[in-house]
Amino acid sequence: MTSLLVDRIGELVTNEPGGRDPLAIRRDAAVVVVDGQIAWIGPTGGAPACDVRVDASNRAVIPGFVDSHTHLVFAGDRSGEFAARMAGEPYTGGGIRRTVAATNAAPDTELSANLAYLQRELTRQGTTTFETKSGYGLGVDTEARLLRIARGVTPETTFLGAHVVPDEYKDRPDDYVALVCGPMLDACAPHARWVDAFCERGAFDADQSRAVLTAGVAVGLAPRLHANQLGDGPGVRLGVELGAAAVDHCTHLSDADIDALAGGDTVATLLPGVEFSTRSPYPPARRLLDAGVTVALATDCNPGSSFTSSMPFCVALAVREMHLTPAEALWCATAGGAAALRRTDVGTITAGASADLVVLDAPSHVHLAYRPGVPLVHTVVANGEIAYQQGNS
Repeated sequence: MTSLLVDRIGELVTNEPGGRDPLAIRRDAAVVVVDGQIAWIGPTGGAPACDVRVDASNRAVIPGFVDSHTHLVFAGDRSGEFAARMAGEPYTGGGIRRTVAATNAAPDTELSANLAYLQRELTRQGTTTFETKSGYGLGVDTEARLLRIARGVTPETTFLGAHVVPDEYKDRPDDYVALVCGPMLDACAPHARWVDAFCERGAFDADQSRAVLTAGVAVGLAPRLHANQLGDGPGVRLGVELGAAAVDHCTHLSDADIDALAGGDTVATLLPGVEFSTRSPYPPARRLLDAGVTVALATDCNPGSSFTSSMPFCVALAVREMHLTPAEALWCATAGGAAALRRTDVGTITAGASADLVVLDAPSHVHLAYRPGVPLVHTVVANGEIAYQQGNS
């Protein structure tokens, strides 16, 4: 058995459920890891000897971030689109088709190399679990190969053939939905855990989204949904009705939407990097939390509307722009993300959980929002192995 000790922890965020403090913080703590799992938590000085020791030197230690919404398998660059938005052009989602063209033209080697690069970015910023989607192929063969490539680096893969309607189907969108629900789903399901659709004006309506999610569930995929990003719509309530693990974006919510979320177990995943990058209104995070809705934070890392891989940045945005406390934002970026993926083994530092933890170069988790833009990740342990340390490549 391989063992690792992280000790002299000044502030340990465990996210252990059941207490009055959602972060369940311990002081002057130590953590023992054995074969990739948390084996022991207790006071510094009380831990058994281990094969490897990490001295936290009174720094804060938090669970690894759980990024439950990304689009990482793609080719091409859309920085010109970002510059145009900053000059005043509105965001409509239309640039997705440019990424689709570049992705279809790219070989597997290019797509895999870009995915590996972005995965390294995620790790260096403390993300130890991430979901990623297809959706930049929009054809049977390319959607399947995007998921096959993604499955090589994460089990949290999502079939998003219903991202937008490709140009060749613009006058017959229902025919495209039939393709997504039939041959495309058959090719993609073996490489996916989740099924998703972009339920939004300019993409897919409620009936089309329902058809896609229902077809996915019928072959064993679990549902999640892009909803209510660009305006009011039926997506959030549809996701709750279908038992989706999460509805993502939730920028525009009615009282009925919030009531539906509060009455079910669907997580509201908020993506503040999108609002930052598109100069759009931020989601009503405070209303959601006050209503008792489980909230997750994620990056939505993608080349068009949110090209950031930084969960610390999203935590800072959630605190500054969406009125979450630093503790609430951190919980949403760890335990909340785990809930959005229906995982109980990540997003927490508790006995039996996956040994995913981050040593911050700071005395408190509050510094994630207090010092935005500063590289505060000192050491990352992922599945019991040191995946990153400051000063080491």
